[in-house]
Amino acid sequence: MARDARLIVAARALRTFGYGCTSVLLAGMLTQDGDAPWQTGMLLAAASAGSVASSLALGLFADRWGRRRALIVCGCLMAFAGAVFAVSESYPALVAAAFVGTISPSTNDNTPFSGVEQSILAQTCEPARLTRIFTVYNVTALAAGALGGLAAAALGLQHVVSAGDAAFALYAVLAAATVLLFLGLSPAAEAGAVAASGGAATNGDVEDLAPVPMSRLPRRVHRLVGLFAVDAFAGGLVVQAVLAWWFAHRFGATTSQLGLIFFAANLLPALAQLTAPLLAARRGLLTAMLLPHFTSNLILACVAFAPGLGAAVALLLMRQSLSKIDVPARQAFMAVAVRPSERTAAASMTSIARSVAVSVSPVAATAMLSGPIGVAGAPLLLGAALAIGYDVTIWRAYRSAVPAAES
Repeated sequence: MARDARLIVAARALRTFGYGCTSVLLAGMLTQDGDAPWQTGMLLAAASAGSVASSLALGLFADRWGRRRALIVCGCLMAFAGAVFAVSESYPALVAAAFVGTISPSTNDNTPFSGVEQSILAQTCEPARLTRIFTVYNVTALAAGALGGLAAAALGLQHVVSAGDAAFALYAVLAAATVLLFLGLSPAAEAGAVAASGGAATNGDVEDLAPVPMSRLPRRVHRLVGLFAVDAFAGGLVVQAVLAWWFAHRFGATTSQLGLIFFAANLLPALAQLTAPLLAARRGLLTAMLLPHFTSNLILACVAFAPGLGAAVALLLMRQSLSKIDVPARQAFMAVAVRPSERTAAASMTSIARSVAVSVSPVAATAMLSGPIGVAGAPLLLGAALAIGYDVTIWRAYRSAVPAAES
């Protein structure tokens, strides 16, 4: 891996460690502050709306402002948000910080960082290695998120300070560390370096290297992004914060138990995702995207009917072991489906669409959690049904286009 790629991977790992730790404790922390479930949903919606606004700004201007500079600014805002959450119990202050920072309800990275980072990674290697590079990018993050869940369990055992406050203080420190990593990026990470990278031009197009704005992306890209948004909405119904609440209220899981559960729930997909390059090489990107994703959501529907905590955790871990295998294949599919000059805009539009979807789905999920249907697992069932619908639609719409996209 190129040095810039290693810096990007390390920065995402630090960031996701923070997400893994704080997302387990966030709902409980807000409940201790006296906030109702709907307020938790609104805060998560504000965080996602902020990510949408930031992703839109970066999608439009990051290649012109400078990718390194844009990532540094986002890292500083993340550190600011962590500091506010660590020291304040004011709900308006927390909502404002969630909007300007990158507070995440799970280890999924639907943030303004992702579009720019994926563009940098795509131009650091030749097309044949894209799936492997994105696998490293995602596996490292998932492993870090798993360790973040373990850190949350450890914080839940100490009684010196509030576990949530300690987690967000750590979150701020991690964000500051990512800023230091971004400061080390070379000029080769910028959009103008695509011509020099050679391997970035996956479609053989080395002309027209000027960054393409989102408004000029082809219609096929808009359609694909819309389908990714449906998948993100489905996933947003069962983000880590929502699952933590459901396990606590359905089965009485403690903070330490939740930390251990989500340590395993993030570690398993990290290990399983190592199979993504092999599956993509043997069966193609589309199969690598859809087959494990489809199976994982069938299992997710079964979690809602589990008779006890042990069975629910076992099913959840089975689901998690398959649920993230699609991610590097999806990212590689998008990277090879567009020209190099369209990558930042396409990746940022995907991040925006997914963030918009995720900003709505936690509100819907927490609304369902407020009644008996929530305890019965309604968010899990709806999320599974929508995700399966996404799989079927993607397969029917793009199976004939896969050979051209993979060549």
